[in-house]
Amino acid sequence: MTPHTPDAGQCPVMHGANTDKATANAAQAWWPKALNLDILHQHDTKTNPMDADFNYREEVKKLDVPGLKKDLTALMTDSQDWWPADWGHYGGLMIRMAWHSAGSYRIADGRGGAGTGNQRFAPLNSWPDNVNLDKARRLLWPIKKKYGNRLSWADLIVLAGTVAYESMGLKTFGFAFGREDIWHPEQDIHWGAEKEWLGSSRYDSDSRDSLENPLAAVQMGLIYVNPEGVNGQSDPLKTAMDVRLTFKRMAMNDEETVALTAGGHTVGKAHGNGSAQNLGPVPEAADVAEQGMGWINHSTRAVGRDTVSSGLEGAWTTHPTQWDNGYFDMLLNHEWELTRSPAGASQWKAINIQEVDMPVDVEDPSIRVQPMMTDADMAMKMDPAYRKISERFYKDPEYFSQVFARAWFKLTHRDLGPKTRYIGPEVPQEDLIWQDPVPMGNASYDVDAVTADILASGLSVSDRVATAWDSARTFRHSDKRGGANGARIRLSPQKDWAGNEPERLAKVLAVLEGIASKTGASVADVIVLAGNLGVAQAVQAAGFDITVPFKPGRGDATAEMTDAESFAVLEPVHDGFRNWVGSANLGSPEELLLDRAQLMGLTAQQMTALIGGMRVLGTNHGGSQHGVFTDRVGVLSNDFFVALTEMAYQWKPTGRNAYDICERKSGKVKWTASRVDLVFGSNSVLRAYAEVYAQDDNREKFARDFVAAWTQVMNADRF
Repeated sequence: MTPHTPDAGQCPVMHGANTDKATANAAQAWWPKALNLDILHQHDTKTNPMDADFNYREEVKKLDVPGLKKDLTALMTDSQDWWPADWGHYGGLMIRMAWHSAGSYRIADGRGGAGTGNQRFAPLNSWPDNVNLDKARRLLWPIKKKYGNRLSWADLIVLAGTVAYESMGLKTFGFAFGREDIWHPEQDIHWGAEKEWLGSSRYDSDSRDSLENPLAAVQMGLIYVNPEGVNGQSDPLKTAMDVRLTFKRMAMNDEETVALTAGGHTVGKAHGNGSAQNLGPVPEAADVAEQGMGWINHSTRAVGRDTVSSGLEGAWTTHPTQWDNGYFDMLLNHEWELTRSPAGASQWKAINIQEVDMPVDVEDPSIRVQPMMTDADMAMKMDPAYRKISERFYKDPEYFSQVFARAWFKLTHRDLGPKTRYIGPEVPQEDLIWQDPVPMGNASYDVDAVTADILASGLSVSDRVATAWDSARTFRHSDKRGGANGARIRLSPQKDWAGNEPERLAKVLAVLEGIASKTGASVADVIVLAGNLGVAQAVQAAGFDITVPFKPGRGDATAEMTDAESFAVLEPVHDGFRNWVGSANLGSPEELLLDRAQLMGLTAQQMTALIGGMRVLGTNHGGSQHGVFTDRVGVLSNDFFVALTEMAYQWKPTGRNAYDICERKSGKVKWTASRVDLVFGSNSVLRAYAEVYAQDDNREKFARDFVAAWTQVMNADRF
C-alpha cells in the first residue's frame, strides 16, 4: 500500500486535530479508563508568555494604586456606545464580574475563586451564569493595557468590583493585590459530571443536603443557586436550603449570606427584556469574527434596556446605582407575587407598588419600571433565620454596611492565602480568623542544639518523617491554606484525624514539644527539622552527600487563632504518599493520589520521587508493608523502582486494593502492594519516570530529586 499523498491544492493539515474535543487527547479518547495525568501538567511554563525572571508580586508593588483607582472610578460612568452602561454606571456589571470570579471558590478543595484570573478561559468564560461578563472585561481592557505587567487580570477583575461599590457609596473594608494570572484553562477542575448546561445530577438523593462534594453550585454552569428556584421551580423555602448549603461550602455563615445576597442586589439589575433564543454561541463556540466575545444578538437591538443575560428582568431597588438600604425596604415592605420576565424566566413582582418606589428605566429616566426579586431573594424574607437577620439589617443600615464590607472582602480574598501574601496600601491591619493567622516565629535559636536533641530523642526515622509529612501535607496550592507553619497538627481538629494516627502522633509530639520548650524553637520548626534529619540520615545511609535544607522561623498557632470548623475540610481522607485510603467509596486510589499531588503543587515527576522515597523510609500509614519493596528500610535507595521494573516478579490481586508480588520461578510472595504502588509500573508515563529512577546511574539523582521535592513540600506555606 502506498502512502496517501494529498491532491494538489488539498490542505495536508489534520483539521481539528488540536482543537476538536473528541481528538484533543487521542489516547484518552481511545482508552477513557486510563489514568489521566493532565491535572499535574497544568500551567506548564511553556504556556506563560512572560520572561523567565518576571515576578508579578514584585512588579505589582510598583503600581500607582491611587491613579489606578481614579481611572477605574472614571470608567464606571464612561458609558460606551457598543455596550452602554445601565443608568450610565457600569457598577452593577463590574460587581457581577468580580462576584462571579470569586464566587466559584469552594472550601472542600480550595479550588475556584478569583486568585488566578481563570474567568478569562473556558469553561468559566462560557458558563450560562457568566453571560455577557466578557463585555465587562473588554471595558476594562484600556486600563489593563495602560498599567500592563504591574496589574494582573486577576487583581483587576476583583478591584473593579470593589471600586464599583466605593463609587456608589460603600465604605469597603480594604483590598489586597497579589493574584497572579494563569495562561491556560484549568480544564481538570471537577465542576460536575453533567454533560449539559444547567444539568443537575449532583445529588445522591432527593435531599438538598446530598450535594456532591466538593461542589458548591447546585447546577452545571451556575455560580450559586438557580435564581428561578430549585431546578427552575419556584419555592423560596427550598431555595433557602440551597442557598444555605452553597454559601456554607464557600465558608459563609447565615449572616454573611444575607449580607452578600442583599449587598449584591442593592445595585445593578438583571437582564431579560427580550428573547434568549436570539443570543448567539458562547465565547468558546463563537465565530472567529466575534473575536472572543459570545452571546452576540444579531437579531434585535440587544443592548441597554433590551439586553438579555440571565433572562430575569429588573432591578431590586429604587436607586440601583446607590449604596443604600433600599433592598430590605423593597423586600420587607412590599408583598410579592410570582410572574414571568419578557424572556420567560420565573421571578417575583411587587403588588400595588407606588410609582415613586419603582426604579427608572436604564435609558430613559422619565419611565418607571417594575422592580423584581428572585427566588433566592424571597428566601431572605420567608426563611425564619434569614428573615430575622434581614430585619436586623433593615433596622440598622450601618451594621449591614459593615457586615457586607467584611463579607465582600472575605469573598474576594478567601483564596489569596494568608495575610503575609497581601500586597498594597489598603491591606487591613486586623487579623481575621479565616486568614488562618500564624504568629511570627523565632529564628534566632541554636539549630545545632535542637538537632542534637532530636537525634538523641530515640524517635525513629519513619516516625519523624511521617509526622513532618502529616504536618505539611495539608497545604493546598489552590487557596494557600494548610501546611506545617503554625504546627496546627498539635491542635484540634488535626491531632485527632485518623489519617494522622492520633496515638502515634501524640507520642511523637510529646517528645518534639519538649525539645521546642527547652530550646526556644517553635514546635512547627522542630517538627520539620526532625523530618529533615530523618531524610538526611536516610540519604547518608544510602552513601550520598546531599544537604537537606532547613530555614527556621515558623510560628506556632494557638487554638484561639484556629477556626476548627473551617479546618475540618482539610482533613485527609486518603494519602497515597503514605499508602492509605480511609474509605472504599472515595474513588480509585491512584486518582485520589493525583488529586492530592495537584493540590500540593507537585509535578508528576515530583510525585513519583516522593512515592519511591516514602516507601523505602517506612512511612506507610499504620505500618502497612504495601509497597515497601526493600530489605533496607530507612535507607533512601531506589529499591522501590528497581523492584517495580524487575520482570522476575508477577503481580497478583488479592483484594480490592491489595496485590501480592510473587517470584516467577518459585511462586513465593516477596512483597505486597496497593494500586498506588503498581500504577507506577502500569501507567506508561509513570513507568517512564520509574525507569529513570531504577537505573543504576540514577540512584543519586533519585535521592537528590526526593530531597528537592521533600523540601518543596515542607516549605510550601512559607511566603
